[in-house]
Amino acid sequence: MKGSSVSLSFPVSGFLFDNDGVLVDSLGPAALAWNEWAAVYAPHFDFHRDIVHGQRASETIAGLVAPEIFEEADRDLARRELEVMEGTVEIPGAVDFVTSLPAGSWAVVTSGIRALAFGRLQMAGFPVPERIVTAEDVSNGKPDPEPYRRGAELLGLDPAVCVVFEDAPAGVAAALAAGIGTIVGVGAAVRGSGETVVIENLHSASYADGVLTVTPLD
Repeated sequence: MKGSSVSLSFPVSGFLFDNDGVLVDSLGPAALAWNEWAAVYAPHFDFHRDIVHGQRASETIAGLVAPEIFEEADRDLARRELEVMEGTVEIPGAVDFVTSLPAGSWAVVTSGIRALAFGRLQMAGFPVPERIVTAEDVSNGKPDPEPYRRGAELLGLDPAVCVVFEDAPAGVAAALAAGIGTIVGVGAAVRGSGETVVIENLHSASYADGVLTVTPLD
C-alpha cells in the first residue's frame, strides 16, 4: 500500500516505541514458539488465529491453562521464545529512524519480557536501548496506561509531549489512557483504534528541530 503524498508534522519531545511489530518483525519465531508450546499446554490455541497482540504473554497464558500449572507454562513459553529468536528482523526503516533521534529521547515500551525484548532488538540490529519498560516492570500491562506512563517517566517528560508508535489496538488504548499527545499507528491493522495517524513503517517518519514528520497511509 502506497503512502499519501501529504506529510503531517507534530511537535514532540520524546519517543516511545512498542517493540514487536513496530521496531522488529518477530512473527515467525513467535508463532513457532507459541504453537510448539500450545501443543503441550493448550492444544486448541493457534497463534495466528488467537493471539492478542499487545497483551503480555502471561495474561494470555492465564486464560489458557489451569492456575496450578500457570507458572510452569509461563516459564516454558519464555524458554521456547528465547530459543527461537533467529529470524527476527528489523521493520523497514526502524533502525535508521531510532539511531537518528537525539540521545536520551527515546524508550522501548514492550509487553514482552526483558530478555526477549533485548534479544530480539539485538538480533534485528538495534543499539541496546538505555531506557526500556518490559512485562516485568509494570503491575498492569497494556491496555492499562501504566506502561506508557512509566516510559514517559523514564524520559523525564510529560506524556502529552511524547509520541507513541504502536501496531496493536491494546497499545493504542494504553497510550490514550496515559495521556500521550501523539499516537502513530504502524501498519493498516491498527487503523481506527484511536490513533492520531497511521503510517506503513518508520521509513515514513523523520525528525528534526523538535518536529516529527510522517507520511500517512492512504
